[in-house]
Amino acid sequence: CISADYTIVPMRCTQNPTIGEEWRKGWHPEVLPAKQSEDGVLIVGAGPAGLEAGRALGERGYAVTLAEARGAAARLTLSPAKAAQAGLPVKADGVVRNVVELLAYPTIAFEDLAALWPELKTWAPEIREQVEIDASYAGYLDRQAADVAAFRRDEDLRLPAELDYAGVGGLSNEVREKLAAIRPLTLGQAARIEGVTPGALTALLAHVRRKVAA
Repeated sequence: CISADYTIVPMRCTQNPTIGEEWRKGWHPEVLPAKQSEDGVLIVGAGPAGLEAGRALGERGYAVTLAEARGAAARLTLSPAKAAQAGLPVKADGVVRNVVELLAYPTIAFEDLAALWPELKTWAPEIREQVEIDASYAGYLDRQAADVAAFRRDEDLRLPAELDYAGVGGLSNEVREKLAAIRPLTLGQAARIEGVTPGALTALLAHVRRKVAA
């Protein structure tokens, strides 16, 4: 986002599709309202979003507690052989897995791992929920990271001058109209068009690849 700001091109963010739209929608995220109660706030996850939420809530006057379990979840690991001894069904591929990766198996529950590592029993319900959510989305996040890496490899892919955007599936009418009007030369240029989402780029990439392979 910062690099896009410096190069004066539309900012893009996979986590916040409305970034850069504040001025248009009349939002004022820099204006922080005063706290509305004396309750404390527990923030689960001390990543960039958690730290920013903690900063904003602290400025509003709330007592903030940050809780982070990803580090501990990454340190607790189990080999397939040890998992088999514990009765946990994992793939016998020699790969050592951590708590999040083990919980990604639908047949492994948090209680199963707490029996192996008693310290998990001391985690607050909110911490446990954070780790279970991470496990649920692990596969999706891995695929998303792979998509980002693939896009970076294909950023210089040239788009055919005669490309019919009406025939590209998965595009909104707005995106189709913008691409047809601007007719970017490469996939990287298409990515810099305001309103063209990562999903639209993936659909465009797949369509061009199919045409080349045909």
